[in-house]
Amino acid sequence: MKNSGCALGLLGLALLWSDKLGAVELGTAEQARAMLERAAAALKVDEDAALKAFNDEHNKDFRDHDLFVYCFAIADGKFTAYELPFLLNNDIRQMKLYNEPLGQRAYDAAHDAAEGAVVTIEYKYPKPGTRSPAPKEAFQERVGDQACGVSYFK
Repeated sequence: MKNSGCALGLLGLALLWSDKLGAVELGTAEQARAMLERAAAALKVDEDAALKAFNDEHNKDFRDHDLFVYCFAIADGKFTAYELPFLLNNDIRQMKLYNEPLGQRAYDAAHDAAEGAVVTIEYKYPKPGTRSPAPKEAFQERVGDQACGVSYFK
């Protein structure tokens, strides 16, 4: 993403995408944390294979309910895994949500974390099928040159 206008445009597309999902069973904090643990273990074994699995829309180990693994490179902030393919290779630091620099906060938290430490980011985002912001939390972990996360609605 080159500018915040683009970030807002991509966020708008993501919100429209979430509307298409309609009513889905929401994942829990425990399920999100377990998914992140599986993702970190997979990254440690084979980063390329893990990122491919995270981006596979049919892989239920890394996409279940409304939960999915996202990753970005620590070096440049570019997404290497995300539920929405059009966000791949876009810089997380450029993403804003309700005029808040959520992407920069997410990047800073992971960048400054120790290897293997899990950090959390709280924010608001509409639940699938709605437009009203709801409390959400992301667990993020730094594994090598990647930072990955899974978020859930509180």
